[in-house]
Amino acid sequence: MWTKLFLNHPRAVEESYGEHAIFAGRFAAQLFFAAVCALIHALIPGVFEKTASKIVACLYAQTAGRGV
Repeated sequence: MWTKLFLNHPRAVEESYGEHAIFAGRFAAQLFFAAVCALIHALIPGVFEKTASKIVACLYAQTAGRGV
């Protein structure tokens, strides 16, 4: 059970648990930043006009095809 929870997915994307934790943590931080930019843009449309979309596109490029 512990192997399934903590190791199967990192192995599927050819990473150790630590490597996966770092990658996923950075990914989450970038998503959070994109969300903050999108929220600010919702309130003040003249700022962060393309920031969130660029971040999401970059994140997609980093993850497309992983574990396939």
